Amino acid sequence: MAVARSLRSGESGPRTGSEIRSAFLTFFAERAHQVIPSASLVPEDPTVLLTIAGMLPFKPVFMGQAERPAPRATSSQKCIRTNDIENVGRTARHHTFFEMLGNFSFGDYFKQQAIEWAWELTTEVFGLDPKNLVVSVFREDDEAETIWRDVVGVNPKRIIRMDEADNFWASGLTGPCGPCSEIYYDFKPDLGNDDIDLEDDGRFVEFYNLVFMQYNRDGEGNLTPLANRNIDTGMGLERMAQILQGVPNNYETDIIYPLIETAAGLAGLDYQKLDEKGKTSFKVIGDHCRAITHLICDGVTASNLGRGYIMRRLLRRVVRHGRLVGIEKPFLQAMGEAAIALMVEAYPQLEERRKLILAELNREEARFLETLERGEKVLADVLVAKPKMISGGQAFELYDTYGFPLELTQEIAEEHGLTVDLLGFEQAMDQQRQRAKAAAVSIDLTLQGAIEQMAAELAATRFKGYEVLEQPCCVLALVVNGESAERASAGDSVQIVLDTTPFYGESGGQVGDHGVLSGEGSGGNGVIVTVDDVSRHRNVFVHFGRIERGTLALGDLVNAQVDRACRRRAQANHTATHLLQAALKQVVDSGIGQAGSLVDFDRLRFDFHCSRAITAKELEQIEVLINGWITESHDLIVEEMSIQEAKAAGAVAMFGEKYADVVRVVDVPGVSMELCGGTHVANTAEIGLFKIVAESSVAAGIRRIEAVAGPAVLAYLNERDEVVKQLGDRFKAQPGEIVERVSVLQEELKSNQKALTAARAELAVAKSAALATQAVAVGEYQLLLARLDGVDGDGLQGAALGLLDQLGDATAVVLGGLPDPSDEGKVILVAAFGKAVIAQGQQAGKFIGSIAKLCGGGGGGRPNLAQAGGRDGAALDGALEAAKVELRQALG
Repeated sequence: MAVARSLRSGESGPRTGSEIRSAFLTFFAERAHQVIPSASLVPEDPTVLLTIAGMLPFKPVFMGQAERPAPRATSSQKCIRTNDIENVGRTARHHTFFEMLGNFSFGDYFKQQAIEWAWELTTEVFGLDPKNLVVSVFREDDEAETIWRDVVGVNPKRIIRMDEADNFWASGLTGPCGPCSEIYYDFKPDLGNDDIDLEDDGRFVEFYNLVFMQYNRDGEGNLTPLANRNIDTGMGLERMAQILQGVPNNYETDIIYPLIETAAGLAGLDYQKLDEKGKTSFKVIGDHCRAITHLICDGVTASNLGRGYIMRRLLRRVVRHGRLVGIEKPFLQAMGEAAIALMVEAYPQLEERRKLILAELNREEARFLETLERGEKVLADVLVAKPKMISGGQAFELYDTYGFPLELTQEIAEEHGLTVDLLGFEQAMDQQRQRAKAAAVSIDLTLQGAIEQMAAELAATRFKGYEVLEQPCCVLALVVNGESAERASAGDSVQIVLDTTPFYGESGGQVGDHGVLSGEGSGGNGVIVTVDDVSRHRNVFVHFGRIERGTLALGDLVNAQVDRACRRRAQANHTATHLLQAALKQVVDSGIGQAGSLVDFDRLRFDFHCSRAITAKELEQIEVLINGWITESHDLIVEEMSIQEAKAAGAVAMFGEKYADVVRVVDVPGVSMELCGGTHVANTAEIGLFKIVAESSVAAGIRRIEAVAGPAVLAYLNERDEVVKQLGDRFKAQPGEIVERVSVLQEELKSNQKALTAARAELAVAKSAALATQAVAVGEYQLLLARLDGVDGDGLQGAALGLLDQLGDATAVVLGGLPDPSDEGKVILVAAFGKAVIAQGQQAGKFIGSIAKLCGGGGGGRPNLAQAGGRDGAALDGALEAAKVELRQALG
């Protein structure tokens, strides 16, 4: 194997992926860079679904929206991009998951230092021969070219000027921007220095990009120098590994190849002996397994939306390519184990979340295998007809009826030299959207924009709500009707920013406080503002409310008073949420992690990663445990400490959440310790009582528990008690007798339903007996097609089988009807074919499914008996006539 040979070659310097990562970070750490751990693949930036670049976690710093973590930083950032997913495995260097090594300067060193260190790292630490290196610069960046040529000593012929599309970085149409310089590796230096074309990716690979952020671009496109210039660089770990390990592509490095070997072993194949098509499938498996393992680890679950859809698409591509190379049995757990083992040294959280990762892989693979089997059979039937193109309608039916992804239909079609009518697919999809169109939620973008602008211009609000519930404050900003204002009057709905506040702003799942602002007002006659919500924008607290009396103006002094009853309820529910997580870890699984929460005044909701439903017995144990902790009267200890101290003490953090260097720790001694900025009771006894209301699934691998605590429990129990009283009155039974009484009624109802079904079946047979005389001969066969309304599906099937017995094996019976003649929105069709008809190649299941489409439905079944449904009763007679014509042609 090429990887093993190069790693045993005895050459000095970093060679393995782990060594390359370590050497890069160490090089810059020794030059006063703070090593920053990789951020989650789920970014804080709401404009992107996933972390797509090494600099993304630092974007707020570059944009001036956040404080720099240090003057200099370095990181190895995990990233995912899927915009060129079709190239994965087909080219030497395209990936979905990759690691970007980077060094960053935030207003510290600049161009010359960045270039000198990049060259030193590349040639002295990684040992690359300068004869194999080419650098590019922006066409107008004379400074960079001079540094490369005169300071570093690069051959001028190996310095290539590039246009803006290749060598100029910008954060957007406006804002920070600047030229780039890239270092390329030349695999064929013997071709010389003349006519170098860096677009020739067979000869060159770009592995290190240096961005010199030195300008600000205004709305008219004018560039002005930045006061604080920044450096943003990125070196692709996989690309450097390919270069240093001397292998033909990134996939055969020690970073990915062990996963390819694992998959090849499961398929019983030798990767090195495969053709390019087979190798491509294994490369896709290796690449995508890294991506889905990290996505699940970072809290992404498979779904049909957003990043969940990306995860599902990647996972399904792995399964499909596994089948292409002969892996028929489920194999993602084995691949997940291999991926964790390969990457756990660099990302120890993979081990912490192993159970969750493997459970999600198993569950989603099992779900997709069912989908894949159904869809492949239908698609195979389409391909048998050798069409020139798969129609949009066929692709949409696969997607809508069988859950078969469009991307897979396209891949399979391409393998057969076909295309898919994407326009037709979109038209079918649009028709579906129109049918299912629901009321849209409108967002007041004007208001949101005004608040964002206001928050950007103000200093952080000083929050006093941990210590006091009443505080004198000054009005710093007002928004009325979506626009900044200097004053507001009675009746106005307003958004208010104060210099300091006791009101808790919505965060960490806890809702914002309610309360009142009061003062003399600008008119001197007093002002009262009711506050019904508080949100946070960049640590600026925005109070939403209504002016009930008087006039409020900028600079006014007001007394901010939190609704104490609401706060006490929120505190009880928030502390109860911490106890709930602790109880889940103790009763169900110690590896359970939070996936979201809601702490309201009258209820709480806790979402958590778990692959199964919580049993009734476990829920009972959890309630008993939590109420026991409440009655034990634990004093809470709340203190601030460094994030390192908190983790060392065992504090639980929400995975993927970004925390400051100093964090707030809420400790229920011996029970729970969590990082939390919310408000809590002083002693667990203040909660009073805890009651679970519901347990359910909210997404694949995520469960939800809803509960009430404190005063809300009494309201909940009163409501339940009232329901019990009403049921007792209705059933003439005592509370303890209601369950037995309902059971008796259910048995009576079930018995009556059975009798009704039997009577309907007898009626259908009786009605159908007279139909036998309507059978028509088609050669040696008999056809009977008739309409029979007022009969359910079981009745129609019984009637069809009875007619088949009466008329013989050379008969085809098709019956259709409306179960409820007054409802034309439900159609039932049944087909029963005798053995002689089946011998002619006719199958009841396929036949009745195609006929049902004429009634806006579908269905199928066995070759001898099948049932289908439809939604258009007006089309039933036409469908039966079409069935008659089709059977005459098939059997005539």
